[in-house]
Amino acid sequence: MDSEISNNKTQQQFELHLDGEIAVLQYRFHEGAIWLMHTEVPEKLEGKGIASALAHYSLEWAKENQIKAKVLCPFVAIYLKRHPEYNDIIVP
Repeated sequence: MDSEISNNKTQQQFELHLDGEIAVLQYRFHEGAIWLMHTEVPEKLEGKGIASALAHYSLEWAKENQIKAKVLCPFVAIYLKRHPEYNDIIVP
């Protein structure tokens, strides 16, 4: 994967642009936390670890910015089961 993930603050989503496509993890700020809402990866980009990269980036972003995260996205919830190191920043 040669693209970098960016934070599109206007659209409130983390984005990865690759091969003319865009994968996103949408978020909102609510009750002092970042709420991770939905991950969407175009079919053309599936199977390349992009959703995992977006989940990792969003959780690292929250950690670095000392913001708790609420996970509503089913994919990020599954990602967290494999990466319990982020449990300290997750709010129920």
